[in-house]
Amino acid sequence: MNEARSTLDRDAAAALIEPLTDIVIRAGAAILAVNRSAMQVEGKIDGSPVTEADLAADRIIAEGLTQLAPAIPSLSEERVDKNAPPHKESFFLVDPLDGTKEFVAGRKEFTVNVALVSGGTPLLGIVSAPALGLIWRGLVGGGAERLTLGRGQPRIEPIRTRPCPPRGAPWTVAVSRLHGDARTEAFIDERPGAIRCELGSAVKFGRVAEGTVDIYPRLSPTSEWDVAAGLAVVTAAGGRITDSRGAPLVFGTGKNGCIVPEFIAWGDPAAAP
Repeated sequence: MNEARSTLDRDAAAALIEPLTDIVIRAGAAILAVNRSAMQVEGKIDGSPVTEADLAADRIIAEGLTQLAPAIPSLSEERVDKNAPPHKESFFLVDPLDGTKEFVAGRKEFTVNVALVSGGTPLLGIVSAPALGLIWRGLVGGGAERLTLGRGQPRIEPIRTRPCPPRGAPWTVAVSRLHGDARTEAFIDERPGAIRCELGSAVKFGRVAEGTVDIYPRLSPTSEWDVAAGLAVVTAAGGRITDSRGAPLVFGTGKNGCIVPEFIAWGDPAAAP
């Protein structure tokens, strides 16, 4: 597929869902093939870890995107210096292994995240949790699905976020197992009786999208590649992602590097400010 370097519309994005899913599945298989007990773990400049699994997944995704849509630039966590923002038109935003610390620790909650951003907004997103055998994917305006992988063809189910709890009922809140912060905790405490659901990586977006949890707040900085695919999936499933004031997030501007200062993923958009 050879798209002109421009802002893609929904129909053009829809044609990419299946081949992108195939790429993400292959990247996930490469991650699972790595022997975690014997792999090398190195530190990046920001102190975060990177492993051979991160790099193997990134190579597969980079090669796949080049073959699929060579005219559309891609920005990956592992190649940010090669294609830095701003991106005023459509581009792919990739985290080849989100939750590297979870992966190194031997847990299953790590993901492969691929988003197509168009006009500063994620239009299409795929979040794969290969160790869980799950993929959440969505096209904004076109719905969202959860794929359960196994032998043979995946089981595909439409998913949708759920309404916020009735007055007096507790909220179920997705929280990070490794990245807590005071502002997020204060936000959760404003919802008395909130049930915290500790999860790793972008799995939290998937659980909001499928209606398992009500909300996922993170009121501390993270990176665009950690958020974009999940934002598209949650939005496609009927939810909304904003900053703490209710404003939308914008991607690819380069104004803050690739940093998202804060966000809240609302399962019920009516609950947002």
